[in-house]
Amino acid sequence: MKATQVLHNLGQSIWLDNITRDLLDSGTLKRYIDDLSVTGLTSNPTIFDHAIKNSSAYDATIREKVRQGQSGEALFFEIALEDLSRAAALFRPVHDRTGGADGWVSLEVSPVLAYDTARSLAAARDLHGRAGLPNLFIKIPGTKKGLPAIEEAIFAGIPINVTLLFSREHYLAAAEAFLRGVERRIDAGLKPNVGSVASVFVSRWDAAVTGQVPDALRNRLGIAIGQRTYKAYRTLLASPRWQRVVKAGARPQRLLWASTGTKDPKASDILYIQALAAPETVNTMPEGTLKALADHGNVGAVLPEDGGDCETVLAQFAAAGIDVDALAARLQDEGAKAFTKSWDDLMAVITSKSAALAGIAAG
Repeated sequence: MKATQVLHNLGQSIWLDNITRDLLDSGTLKRYIDDLSVTGLTSNPTIFDHAIKNSSAYDATIREKVRQGQSGEALFFEIALEDLSRAAALFRPVHDRTGGADGWVSLEVSPVLAYDTARSLAAARDLHGRAGLPNLFIKIPGTKKGLPAIEEAIFAGIPINVTLLFSREHYLAAAEAFLRGVERRIDAGLKPNVGSVASVFVSRWDAAVTGQVPDALRNRLGIAIGQRTYKAYRTLLASPRWQRVVKAGARPQRLLWASTGTKDPKASDILYIQALAAPETVNTMPEGTLKALADHGNVGAVLPEDGGDCETVLAQFAAAGIDVDALAARLQDEGAKAFTKSWDDLMAVITSKSAALAGIAAG
């Protein structure tokens, strides 16, 4: 049995951290679903920037959209929704079979809105309405300004993937926003079963401290943060407050491991997959990591609900001079800036391709 199937049987959903038109047109995504137990996918501005920049698969669509008078951000979201609608259709049987627990695809609001509550909410409403897909998450960053938008979006019945979370505290703040939105729906007599995941980024922790800690701590920070966050997640799932909303018909917000591709070439290419195997969670994997897991991976011990040795490991990082809280804030800020840069690059690619293709059409 492939390790991907073992992980799936354990209760952890495997999502692909990628989408391109080539993946859809070639049937590769369908093969991943059938053969590698993939049950969802995520996207972000960086993924779409690379997909559109490095492929001619979008040229005909861009040419047609330009002819219709579309440009820039509006044109991009049309393209993204076309791809995600096709992917959502492939995952719809999973979504239906699991009662909405799985089978999701994700689309992020413009990352320039990461610190703008009102515009983030407005964008989420617009994209959700335009898509009309029951298994589409709208991604909103879990920044301080993003959290009120997340609560309001959940209250409005919009499924949300909370992105750019880096610590236990970030996760708990996102869970609190989700819970408040669900509780308000219950109080208002609305159905509380609004889907959500909370995406905690892992590998960037280790990349951030490379060369700053003893070799014995190499590639251990991201896993320790994951263990600490998983303990908080399991504690929250068992809490009376959470159980109340579940009994009222709410669906639990699942913890999702993001940024799980190994960045250290000296480390195992499935390091974070093996270390973070846990039921009732999601692992969204880069394509290369997914293939590596299927090819030569194995699933070992399940992540302990009590966090294992995470506090001991984190104390060692503190002794080495690493301020985890400050680093979490920095990583979230850097992540938001990186997505904004990718967004700017993406808009530049859309503009240049639109101009070039319009010129070809005119000629």
